[in-house]
Amino acid sequence: MCGIVAYIGVRQAAPILLEGLKRLEYRGYDSAGIAVLDGALNVARTVGRVSILEELVETRGTFNGSLGIAHTRWATHGGVVERNAHPHLDDNTMGHGIAVIHNGIIENYESIKTWLVEKGHSFASETDTEVLAHLIGELYHGDLETAVQAALREVTGAYAIAVICATEPNTLVVARKGSPLLVGVGKGEYVVASDASAIVSHTTQAFSLSDYTVAKLTRESFRTTTLDNVPVTPEVRELEVDLAQIELGSFRHYMLKEIHEQPRVLRTCLQGRVDTRTGSITLGGIGEHARTLANAKRIVMVGQGTALHACMVGSYLMEELAKVVTEYDYASEFRYRNPIVDFGTAVIAVSQSGETADTLAALQEGKQRGALALGVVNVVGSTISRETDAGVYLRVGPEIGVASTKAFLGQVAVLAMLSVYIGRRRFLSQEFVQQFLQEMDAIPAKIERVLEAEESIRQSTARFVDRENWLFLGRGVNYPVALEGALEWKDISYIHAEGMPAAEMKHGPIALIDKGMPVVFVATRNSQYEKVLSNIEEVRARGGHVIAVATEGDDYIRTKAESVFYVPDAPELLQPLLSVVPLQLLAYHAAVMRGKDVDKPRNLAKSVTVE
Repeated sequence: MCGIVAYIGVRQAAPILLEGLKRLEYRGYDSAGIAVLDGALNVARTVGRVSILEELVETRGTFNGSLGIAHTRWATHGGVVERNAHPHLDDNTMGHGIAVIHNGIIENYESIKTWLVEKGHSFASETDTEVLAHLIGELYHGDLETAVQAALREVTGAYAIAVICATEPNTLVVARKGSPLLVGVGKGEYVVASDASAIVSHTTQAFSLSDYTVAKLTRESFRTTTLDNVPVTPEVRELEVDLAQIELGSFRHYMLKEIHEQPRVLRTCLQGRVDTRTGSITLGGIGEHARTLANAKRIVMVGQGTALHACMVGSYLMEELAKVVTEYDYASEFRYRNPIVDFGTAVIAVSQSGETADTLAALQEGKQRGALALGVVNVVGSTISRETDAGVYLRVGPEIGVASTKAFLGQVAVLAMLSVYIGRRRFLSQEFVQQFLQEMDAIPAKIERVLEAEESIRQSTARFVDRENWLFLGRGVNYPVALEGALEWKDISYIHAEGMPAAEMKHGPIALIDKGMPVVFVATRNSQYEKVLSNIEEVRARGGHVIAVATEGDDYIRTKAESVFYVPDAPELLQPLLSVVPLQLLAYHAAVMRGKDVDKPRNLAKSVTVE
């Protein structure tokens, strides 16, 4: 969740660190801080956005060294006040000048803090991170790498850290367990970050740290070891991200940019995998496990937030196309529920970042119990991708906006391909597969038609944006779309909304409907269309305002709804790829009209790497 940037090299560190923080601000924006070593340790911390920190650094004019660390925070332990911002320092009485930035949670920090207080340490913040800084200082005896290794052997929890010390001006030490950390390798310099977006403007070569790994970086070289100082050799690889992908271009917000990228990135997701001429699917990441998947007796899909909604759509796809019993579950519940994982079970972990802590833990739990572990992730080299037996990348490019858009489409598309891939090996005919893949291949062009109606959606949004309670309803495969629409709406507009199956409304929530309450129906033509029309009548009878996502050519629904957002016709199982797009635009324009920070909604971060 928090953003980490560190630099050691021959250039001035501060501009590189501040640029990196701006690119990582979507990972946390409660507060920010920087420490640069130039003889003395210069530290600045502020509450609020990176721009405030940047002004402070420029005003002071003392951040001139070529070794430094910087951090943008998403609060876990302690309130949003300056003393809780990173970097955190060791106890001044120790005199080492150690500064630490940290992403993650130190679970046993209270017991360590008690021990340190007994040793005479005093604490300035409420954070678990400061405990880590003091612990490293307590164990420091002239070698920062050794002190970090020793401290982390005492720690329980998740961490990605970067540490500098005033008495070692040629050393940067970084480590990770559970939280992502990349080391970018340049010419006589290293840029460390929790996300490739902060590295790519400086180098295209990087390596990921594995769990329980420490890297000591100097201007001349690096070495990586375990916590017990056993050397390990990381794999340096080309970054998959280029600078153009993370620039706003002509768009006002990343979310809008990413909504409009969906036709292009969906084509990229399908390219080389879907052959409409032969009716075949190639999923290189599955490879040797194809037969095992074809014989699977049960599939469990796990995710959180938007990824869970993709899992829900995936369960419809898998059961209909592959005829495999399929469940979906919150990853955070799966790992603690003592789940039944019997012979022939496959667990599919769905995560945009590939670093979601709960999803990773659920995958590991399923794998430990003997399940085939599969990953559906976007970030190449992410932790989940490395933990799985096999998997499929989304290939939708970096997603910067906190509210997920193109990643959701990628997840649903990959789960659709995977369902057909398994189904073809079980009972689906080539003719059926060929026709289905042709329909999938047509989806990007159909999304382009939906996007052409953006102005109409914006105008409809303006009519109802002042209402503080909304319902989002759908049935069948469009029920998860309703959930996703409500989630996006809440995330960025801060308007209360509930998503649910349309039939569930009668079992309690209908009591909420009063005159003028907006109710959004995903009402495309499918096997439950008539049922949805009945649910619409129930809302209208109570004075609610009906907003419908409907299939092109459905003129009848105009007589039942105040606003209609049309999407092209598509097979029922593929309709979520279209019906979700108007809901994304609806949420986006509501947030803009209410003056909210679309890409950085309060209390949220893009990648949740702690429990």
